[in-house]
Amino acid sequence: MRQERAAVRERAEAVLRRLAGEHARLREDQWRAIEALVVDRRRVLCVQRTGWGKSAVYFVATALLRERGVAAEAGGGSSPPAGPTVIVSPLLALMRNQVESAARAGIRARTINSANLDEWDEITAEIHAGAVDVLLISPERLNNPDFRDGVLPELAATTGLLVVDEAHCVSDWGHDFRPDYRRLRTFLGNLPDGTPVLATTATANARVTADVAEQLGTELAGPAARRPDVLVLRGSLDRESLRLGVVDLPSPAHRLAWLADHLERLPGSGIVYTLTVAAAGETAEFLRSRGYAVAAYTGQAEDADRRAAEQDLLDNKIKALVATSALGMGFDKPDLGFVVHLGAPPSPIAYYQQVGRAGRAVAHAEVLLLPGAEDAAIWRYFASLAFPPEEQVRAVLAALHTDRPLSTQALEPIVDLRRARLELMLKVLDVDGAVRRVRGGWLATGEPWVYDEARLRRVAAARTAEQQAMREYATTPGCRLRYLRECLDDTAAADCGRCDCCAGPLFTPEVPATALTAAQTFLGRPGVQIPPKKLWPTGLDAVGVPLKGRITPAEQALPGRAVGRLSDLGWGGRLRDLIGPEAADRTVPDDVAAAVVEVLRAWAHGDDPWPRRPVAVVAVGSRRRPRLVASLAERIATVGRLPLLGQVTPTGPTGGPRGNSAQRVRALHDAVTVPVELADALGRLDGPVLLVDDLVDTGWTMTMVARELRRAGAPDVLPLALAVAG
Repeated sequence: MRQERAAVRERAEAVLRRLAGEHARLREDQWRAIEALVVDRRRVLCVQRTGWGKSAVYFVATALLRERGVAAEAGGGSSPPAGPTVIVSPLLALMRNQVESAARAGIRARTINSANLDEWDEITAEIHAGAVDVLLISPERLNNPDFRDGVLPELAATTGLLVVDEAHCVSDWGHDFRPDYRRLRTFLGNLPDGTPVLATTATANARVTADVAEQLGTELAGPAARRPDVLVLRGSLDRESLRLGVVDLPSPAHRLAWLADHLERLPGSGIVYTLTVAAAGETAEFLRSRGYAVAAYTGQAEDADRRAAEQDLLDNKIKALVATSALGMGFDKPDLGFVVHLGAPPSPIAYYQQVGRAGRAVAHAEVLLLPGAEDAAIWRYFASLAFPPEEQVRAVLAALHTDRPLSTQALEPIVDLRRARLELMLKVLDVDGAVRRVRGGWLATGEPWVYDEARLRRVAAARTAEQQAMREYATTPGCRLRYLRECLDDTAAADCGRCDCCAGPLFTPEVPATALTAAQTFLGRPGVQIPPKKLWPTGLDAVGVPLKGRITPAEQALPGRAVGRLSDLGWGGRLRDLIGPEAADRTVPDDVAAAVVEVLRAWAHGDDPWPRRPVAVVAVGSRRRPRLVASLAERIATVGRLPLLGQVTPTGPTGGPRGNSAQRVRALHDAVTVPVELADALGRLDGPVLLVDDLVDTGWTMTMVARELRRAGAPDVLPLALAVAG
């Protein structure tokens, strides 16, 4: 047996050299993992730092298992068939990197994901023919009805090795929990006996590690069937190449100016992380205006654009990607020279995950955090999107039938949850067995289901504690890397001797006056578009609202304008102070009124001007901020020398601040009435009405009021708001 293991290790070292170069050697824990998978066919959880070589473990194990399976088949042995390794991977970027890495080792890898639907049949045929060594799939694919019912059973029966990458996503205690990962339990239960399983992550504290290990060793029969043979290999999370630092600056303009002044001094190319999509776009635009080659990278970008941006960074054609957390996992550039955060992520674990992109194959990389006062507000917003209250969950279960599926769109008029939150809830219910996804939507299973409020409170409390820990990271007088390692329960944590607390700051917060002026001017530009709604939400007929399909052009608003987004780096903070949930109602401040005038001037004379100058002003009556909206409409009418015709006030419930589109239309239908005097005035106009409101959230209040104004005789409607949500 000892000779067999020695021979396996010799082959493993040879595959590693093919993968990583002639001087590559297996780390001891890499070999322990490979040995457990290939020789002992065990289940293994590797919690190791970024750059440690977790992918090498599963590629080497794949090569050895395929060799052994092929040899067994040729010799008529009893070993399991030489099926492919199935890697469950969360992001397309990670899949692309892994396919390329596998090719270097002579491993044939394919991927099935939402971006290559036209290749599914071809890939499935290759799998059946034994021509695929590695198949990468997303966790979401595990519950696609066609894949789940048509591909997954045979795939599970022939899998040679199952790999769960970024395994912290399995645990709702983890910083990036994804319900679809829980479907792996079904996959695990369908694997033949003796099929090895590997789970890997760089970011799991002790609680998450224990949770993942428990789930990895639990079969469908329940906790009593827990397997005893899960090998947990947890190593040091030290990153000797990283130099961590924090630069405390007073405003978004100071942070942008500081970044523009220092970006050229940072080594090589890197990533600049932002907390919001809007901030990524603004930062990239400003840096380009200062002469830098950068690209924005967000989850809202087209896949082709993300691919091009990734490749430009890999090829060092750009200095940086300005990215949201869409690039948190799934990007492998070993010589990445820096990671800068404009705003702090909500947990030290998420932060460690993202900074781990840097310094994997270079001796030195800079890691800098530029925290902002607005970070906490952004954290609160994302926390508000967590699992819904029990009454909303029960409403969904009550709406679903056991004989007729309902789509997510059909559920929206019934439950006041936005699409992303509703889909998250349905995925959790699916994993819990209360609903099932089928062609055409979702079905209730009729199985009893318990709302685990106590656990949700504990998870929420853990998130709050993580946010506080992130604040403390930014202000700690001690070693920053040690702080992060201790947050991840690294028992070997020690002072790094390199960070700004250990060795003194390398960067100061001074900002040149010219750079600051440029940033203030850039961020001070008001004006964002409000695109008009052109389609009614689906499913309205189910709740008695006779609207569907396209909104007729005769009832549409024209494209509108707002001063800014609530998430903007520039105007966002000022607008949140004015119309945030805690803001008191007041008359419009002079600086905001001046910004509105500037927006109107640019709208009239800019690159995309209004088709005709407005001839009158109408306000959307507000019950939350009546003084603000009324004073804004009055100021605009005075400055523009336009008649203020009055206001239209929707009646009935106002709806939640983050309600979905169908619910807003349902609440507003038959709740918007144009007063007779106003209707008479509209019928005499020969140009557009400027429709004024404070906030455009879902956009349906503006749309429904504009519709009624058009029906009452307004030739056109130009929406104007102080802010756009998001």
